[in-house]
Amino acid sequence: MRNVVWFSCGAASAVAAKLAVKELGNVDVVYCDTGGEHPDNKRFLKDVEKWICRKVTILKNEEYADHFDVVKKTKFINGPFGARCTIELKKVLRHRYQRPDDIHIFGYTIDEQARADRFDKAHWELSTDWILIRHGLSKEDVLGIIWKSGIELPSMYKLGYNHNNCIGCVKGGMGYWNMIRNDFPEQFNRMARIEREIGNAVINGVYLDELDPNAGRGIKEPNISCGLECQIAMQEISES
Repeated sequence: MRNVVWFSCGAASAVAAKLAVKELGNVDVVYCDTGGEHPDNKRFLKDVEKWICRKVTILKNEEYADHFDVVKKTKFINGPFGARCTIELKKVLRHRYQRPDDIHIFGYTIDEQARADRFDKAHWELSTDWILIRHGLSKEDVLGIIWKSGIELPSMYKLGYNHNNCIGCVKGGMGYWNMIRNDFPEQFNRMARIEREIGNAVINGVYLDELDPNAGRGIKEPNISCGLECQIAMQEISES
């Protein structure tokens, strides 16, 4: 039986990996390389490998270069079962890698209890260990743990994004895409061209080349804190 941590190059899954390695011992830490994330993620992955004293297994779907390639080739963005790029670049790889008796560990924090419940209901056949929720850790807490451990946060966090997904995530709204327009104009324009090619918009009813530059409230810079639960987790981590 394996404990498999699905590492996303985000702060939460990094802390989940650290706690799992300490608590459970027999742990595989696995990263699905989408090809569309910030280049700094490679640096963060190496830093996390040193921190958790464990090599990260990297999976890649060679059928697609990145999430732009998925949208262009499949002509499909979002649907009832999620974003097509998530399915092709992450879920397909998980299905190939997993075994029936694996225990799956994801970086869901205490703020995402409802999300974890929905996952368990939808994937009743999988065994999960919501390790961050067990420890009562919030999104702010995991950012604080990374900071206190002396690891530089991924560039997307420092730019003010509240996640470390692909640059130009199809799940983003108007404010998010206007941030991408400013920070990553090449990726913004690439998705705008693909939208017109396939006749489908990332934002429902609004093509990116028609998006009002002032639309959306933007995304606030993430808070970094270390409360009681964070301090307890830090103590457990430091004892490893």
